Amino acid sequence: MSAQPVRPPHHNWYVLGNYALLIILAFVFVFPIVFMVVSSLKPDLQLLRDTSSLNAFLPIGDISLNNYTAAFERAPIGTFIFNSVVVTTVTVVVGLVINSMAAYSFAVLRWRGKNTILSIVIATFIIPFEAIAIPLLLIVNSLPWIGADGIQIGWLNSLHVQIIPFLVSAFQIFLFYQFFRDLPTELVEAARIDGASLFQIYYRVIVPISGPVFATAAILRFLDMWNQYLWPLMVVQSERYRPVMVGLQYFFQLDIAWGEVMAYLSLVTIPVLILYLSLQRAFISSIATTGIKG
Repeated sequence: MSAQPVRPPHHNWYVLGNYALLIILAFVFVFPIVFMVVSSLKPDLQLLRDTSSLNAFLPIGDISLNNYTAAFERAPIGTFIFNSVVVTTVTVVVGLVINSMAAYSFAVLRWRGKNTILSIVIATFIIPFEAIAIPLLLIVNSLPWIGADGIQIGWLNSLHVQIIPFLVSAFQIFLFYQFFRDLPTELVEAARIDGASLFQIYYRVIVPISGPVFATAAILRFLDMWNQYLWPLMVVQSERYRPVMVGLQYFFQLDIAWGEVMAYLSLVTIPVLILYLSLQRAFISSIATTGIKG
């Protein structure tokens, strides 16, 4: 039998200290969420009174779902959530395909000028969206769009104006490029010898072993699109097409009911947290089961 390695006495204390620190950090990050959810169940007077004590984190007192009912009466929350789900889902799914294929062309294929174009793509990182928001607004305002009845309409007050400008992401292209570049070239060369086309190499070779980067890109893009505020505020005036973050304005008009605000934020945040945790587990699992290491 092989001898078990002898760990130094301070090793256990080191592990316990790490766990204690992680638990403390977890509580620090969880407290705001707990406060939000608990506050959404309390009337405004009790909510404001409890903020001065630990009762703010405890579901005690006059607990009910009245704030949620009032929130749905004040604003069309279902419409806002539906719009955000559509915009976010389409942008994430289509964006993953477009950006990963662009990165595939930079990392795997050989063509003249790709390094120059890639440098230009990376250089766009330094340009904040606020700097191009107005020019982009003028562009989409002048673009035609054919409606279902054949009548030409504009892009403003629509869902596609919140989707199409964000399908291509320089960050995602760079993220995919960094991952694809470190994949073994033998896999691509073997597929070429077997007669696979460029798209078959991408779909049957690159994509199946790239689960970690796809999961990471999906998480980051989902959070980015779900939290969109400035662009929808500029291009959407009709509540029929407003996303959840713009819908928050409804709760700061006239009298502010903080319980309703907390209820609305809970409805917007909790589903995102659940989805994020689910994708995070898939991300960790994909790393553990991936046989290729860059």
